[in-house]
Amino acid sequence: MAGLGANKYTLFGIGAILLWSCLLALTRNIAELFGPIGGAALMYTVSAVALVVVMGVPKLKTFSVKYLVVGGGLFVCYEIFLALALGMANDRHQAMEMAIINYLWPALTVLFAVMMSKRRINMMVYPSVLLAFFGVVWCITGDEGLSLDLIMKNIATNPISYFMAVSAAFIWAVYCNITPIMSNGKNAIVLFFIATASVLWIQYALSDEQGMTFSVSAVLILLLSGVVMGAGYALWNYAIIGGNMMLLATFSYFTPVLSTVFSSFYLSVALGASFWQGVTMVTIGSLTCYWATREKVKR
Repeated sequence: MAGLGANKYTLFGIGAILLWSCLLALTRNIAELFGPIGGAALMYTVSAVALVVVMGVPKLKTFSVKYLVVGGGLFVCYEIFLALALGMANDRHQAMEMAIINYLWPALTVLFAVMMSKRRINMMVYPSVLLAFFGVVWCITGDEGLSLDLIMKNIATNPISYFMAVSAAFIWAVYCNITPIMSNGKNAIVLFFIATASVLWIQYALSDEQGMTFSVSAVLILLLSGVVMGAGYALWNYAIIGGNMMLLATFSYFTPVLSTVFSSFYLSVALGASFWQGVTMVTIGSLTCYWATREKVKR
């Protein structure tokens, strides 16, 4: 029966990863329907409500102030940077570039973890991280070949989105490393979602975005997106209770591939060979980085 329970929690984790793989494409779609800031605000509001319904509202006094301020601040910054990077991309293809940049976080998480552990670093970590970064560069250059001028030209078309995407990857890597230390086993994800939605509504109020137009189809997509996001975090919260974390961690490193496949289909974006090659490099780099350190770093 114990094994059956572990399998149930592992399936919850796999479900969470599959749901997260759909999120980036849905976030872009919501931005097109309601605007980058307004759409993100709506999406996180729906997700926050879904999480409150499923998990309830945790009491503030159960968390340390440091965890709420530092961990919550990093979470809110990451979610907003990623949502706006996707929403403010010039087109859907560029939005997919932002998504791949975001997936630098697994390799960066491992890199920061081994640096913080004060243990001997497996030398495979460095080339693995470099491979992941090179994969991102390969995606950005497209099928026109590797060129620094081309990279800078692409970035110059939308520097804010590229900056937010890169920053988000680093922020989430830091969050993943310091949150377990500060949280004391507590999970304030519901509060963090409420905070993210609140900050986005403030941004929307201060922005010059036009009023949002609602339609039946747009509302259905919004509700779907919010529930997918909320359900992903809720399922993961259960998965970490008794799931096979080694299997889930390994599976999670294939998220860039899963996300790209879904996004390409959902957003109807035709991707060239170089983009898929870059995605493969990011995945292999992250996975190799993880496997090189899985026995040396306490996860």
